[in-house]
Amino acid sequence: MPPTKKKRTRRRTLRQILGGVRRRLRRAAGRTRSVWRRSLQLQVVTSTLVISVIVVVVLGTFLFQQINKSVVESSQRSAASEAFADRLQIADALAPETDDPAKQADGGKQGSGNALDEVMDTVTGSGENGSEKRYEVLVLNRTTPGQSRASGSVVADNVPQSLRLTLKRNIDAYKFDDVSGTIQAIRFRGESQPRLTYVVGGIVHLTTNGRTYEVYHFFPFDDEEELLSNVRLAIVVVGLGLVLLLAAIAYLVARQVVTPVRLARQAAERLASGKLDERLKVRGEDDLARLANSFNEMAANLALKIHQLEELSQVQRQFVSDVSHELRTPLTTVRMAADLLYDAREDFEPMAARSAELMQAQLERFESMLADLLEISRYDAGAATLDLEPVDIRDVVLRAIGDSEALAERHSTRFELRLPNEPCMAEIDNRRVERILRNLLFNAIEHGEGRDIVVTVGADRDAVAVAVRDHGIGLKPGEDTMVFDRFWRADPSRARTIGGTGLGLAISREDAALHGGWLQAWGQPGEGSQFRLTLPRNAGVDLKGSPLSLVPPEIEMRRTWRTAMTPVLLPASADGADHDED
Repeated sequence: MPPTKKKRTRRRTLRQILGGVRRRLRRAAGRTRSVWRRSLQLQVVTSTLVISVIVVVVLGTFLFQQINKSVVESSQRSAASEAFADRLQIADALAPETDDPAKQADGGKQGSGNALDEVMDTVTGSGENGSEKRYEVLVLNRTTPGQSRASGSVVADNVPQSLRLTLKRNIDAYKFDDVSGTIQAIRFRGESQPRLTYVVGGIVHLTTNGRTYEVYHFFPFDDEEELLSNVRLAIVVVGLGLVLLLAAIAYLVARQVVTPVRLARQAAERLASGKLDERLKVRGEDDLARLANSFNEMAANLALKIHQLEELSQVQRQFVSDVSHELRTPLTTVRMAADLLYDAREDFEPMAARSAELMQAQLERFESMLADLLEISRYDAGAATLDLEPVDIRDVVLRAIGDSEALAERHSTRFELRLPNEPCMAEIDNRRVERILRNLLFNAIEHGEGRDIVVTVGADRDAVAVAVRDHGIGLKPGEDTMVFDRFWRADPSRARTIGGTGLGLAISREDAALHGGWLQAWGQPGEGSQFRLTLPRNAGVDLKGSPLSLVPPEIEMRRTWRTAMTPVLLPASADGADHDED
């Protein structure tokens, strides 16, 4: 394989691995978000834990800073006091005795050296009278280096440069009483790791001979560091324990509160699913107990109201069914008499002939309304059944259009058919589906305002669909579901042009639901409306989608175009008028 191909394969493999990792991270993040949104207890415990951590960190930091400041300041004061006492002893040891002429003649070199050694042993704890002190001392004579002394492993290079410059400025300015100190990490001779040390610098000036000595005290902060380290560890342990304790308390409190809420939610879900005898257990007299009591009262009242409505609905259905059946007998007699009058209308006077025609038309409408009422009563009683057979939905559409052509011609409306070339077979009740399509076509003719009606048929592996599109007045927001209600009209003041019963779309929706299908509506004011019927190819199979879009394709394309376009502001014309966009 050429090198370039190998590199491409490696890059592709690395890209695939990174893509797989990103997908796993996204899935994990999605599951975490889902668990977070669904669990009130997790939200309460997590929020309490985060707030507790913030509070403990802030308080622990503040407490440690105060302890650190107190320990360091106390050690500095103690160190400064000890350094001052030591400098007095060193000054006494370096000062020559005035009553001894021999010592005054040689400047006290010999005596002062021995006395300085004794004082150094005393102040550092290395002599017989030492007090086992924990610091080191460095005495520097810049003019006579042989008279410098140092204890332990301290050397002149251990003095911080800033402190040395400060003392030099004090000496130059004859400020012999000024003392300076600094905290710095110093690595002493023979040691591998530096130690945090407080260095105190002072000046010893001898007025008798004019000599000046720099005295440096080195106070290691080993004990202070160990103390602060133990304090820091104690604060961390106590803070962690406090956070865990608060999290446990929050968990118990949240569980105590959330558990009754969760039980109420589960009871509400079961109540919503139709289990009207669902009740909550009442414990105590607190707010949760009162919530349970209120829920139980609500459930009891809801069950009572539903029972009353069911009884009323049953009475209404029985009344409609009885009236519909009872009216058929007198209607048959009236129908026979009306047919005789209608057939003999040519022998009547014009007014009587017109009355016979009107009576015939109204009787036909009355019979249609009775038929619809009987059909609705069968659906309400659950007595509607299907007579299924394999049918090509295209043939059903053509028959429905044939039944609607006469009405379309009277309203100057034309049909535009969009049928697939392949058969669209489905197991349906031919009579009911044809009735659905006739109702949709009649509705489109009535509200289409004489414009063309587009009838589209689509099919896929699982379903068949028919869409009826008109270009009339359209539907307002929210009317796409109300249009299927019984006796509902979009505009009550608008006169009917066909004379329907107001039950056609309600019956059509029941017919579609009986097939396990969908009957849906879309509409916009001024854009017309579209009704889509979707049926499964095989009876009893649940629908997962529809072969046709509920929104007309031209509307969908217009929406996409408007979303993709970026608005451009045009400059105003010379006469002050704005340009209009078409």
